[in-house]
Amino acid sequence: MIRTRPGLPSLTLYGAIDVALVIVFVLIGRASHSENLLGTLSTLWPFVAGLAVGWIATRAWRDPVSIAWIGVGVWVSTVVVGMLLRVLSGQGVQTSFVVVATIVLGVFLLGWRWIAMIVLRRRARENTPAA
Repeated sequence: MIRTRPGLPSLTLYGAIDVALVIVFVLIGRASHSENLLGTLSTLWPFVAGLAVGWIATRAWRDPVSIAWIGVGVWVSTVVVGMLLRVLSGQGVQTSFVVVATIVLGVFLLGWRWIAMIVLRRRARENTPAA
């Protein structure tokens, strides 16, 4: 496993990637329902809150590219907390929506980490002096 130990600029970028992908997920879903900005924001906030809970619970800032614990924890938290907040705020939580959200957010939140790990490994190999 590659430990990134990111500085503040990298950490901000990694957090922004997660937030951007949650926004993309919501925009794709809302576009299929022809929603306005207020509808989009009402769908977005529970998932962003779930994402924040996931970052805090997993202490994602320590190794934000890790898939095994951090990526999975952030993904699960985003879905579970997001759905719970939707229920508490009176928004719909149909089974099909839960399934789609789980799959799409999993692909997004784990997928970028997988790509980043590949890139970081290649960079590490390229920067290792030949013996």
